[in-house]
Amino acid sequence: QVQLVESGGGLVQPGGSLRLSCAASGSIFNINTMGWHRQAPGKQRELVALITSGGSTNYADSVKGRFAISRDNAKNTMYLQMNSLKPEDTAVYYCNADGLTGWRTLWNRWGQGTQVTVSS
Repeated sequence: QVQLVESGGGLVQPGGSLRLSCAASGSIFNINTMGWHRQAPGKQRELVALITSGGSTNYADSVKGRFAISRDNAKNTMYLQMNSLKPEDTAVYYCNADGLTGWRTLWNRWGQGTQVTVSS
């Protein structure tokens, strides 16, 4: 089994910063694409940022220039540096990843989510 565990959420004032982490563990042969998604109350889950195994990134227009996604392949960990946070960034942030297990079977997992609240 492969598990994803997020950390780093919390309460921050507008204009502040937070860094989220997503650690993958279990029988992992490799990790392909990793991504951050978020879901605000009453809204659908939306993509925030993606990063491929080669390091290519893609961002939602609403976070471009403010958020930065990165990964440490040696640690099977992905990060989301969030700067210049706005109240509209308030949401539960989920990480998602896919890859191959040690038995070379496909896996795709979601983390449990971490709350980010931007408020004065």
